[in-house]
Amino acid sequence: MSTPKADILEIKRAISVLFTPGEVIEVRIPKTRFGVVSGYFDDHQALATAILEADARYQAAGVYYVLNQLDPALLGRAYNRLKERVDYTTADNNILRRRRLPVDLDPVRPAGISSSDAEHAAAIERARIIADELSKEWGWPIFGDSGNGSHLLYDIDLPNDLESLKFVSGALAELDRRYSDDVVKIDVTTANASRIWKAYGTVARKGDSIPGRPHRLSRILEVPK
Repeated sequence: MSTPKADILEIKRAISVLFTPGEVIEVRIPKTRFGVVSGYFDDHQALATAILEADARYQAAGVYYVLNQLDPALLGRAYNRLKERVDYTTADNNILRRRRLPVDLDPVRPAGISSSDAEHAAAIERARIIADELSKEWGWPIFGDSGNGSHLLYDIDLPNDLESLKFVSGALAELDRRYSDDVVKIDVTTANASRIWKAYGTVARKGDSIPGRPHRLSRILEVPK
């Protein structure tokens, strides 16, 4: 069956929403036939083109970037380009500040396959419930579709230290306690500072794309004013 292709307009839109102009961003594609592929970009036009081309070239399960603010010196590892079989990627101690609290909602299903339409819809609906119920306390998040589940990205501004790690870990644990069940789970492992995140506008490819469990395009659904 046919599968979607990466969308350059959505890729560019997401970059403009999530990052500041000229900021250094790592793109990473794990588990390709060429090992881990990674590059660092301060040219966001080149970044968008690299993401688009990498999605088509590697046909990987996902293309990702690092959300939090990283040390711009890492640009020297791969200057506005992607490298294959890299030895180094962004580590937690390379992050300067935390600016997102990332909430990843994934429908419960066997590992290594795409979600069904019903599972995908359940994750989107659960994210809306969380956003609505926490809006007075946490404000409105960026609301994303990962292709298999859903994302909520809350703005924060914290140093990269142990206290911030405890805060983010505690927040995710509490969301898991309140909102996870046997249909949709909140991923409590996204608390590390150098967490990679789906590059919106690229295709989520878990397993084969089959009727009832297709590959889908990831995208940002809503951005708060």
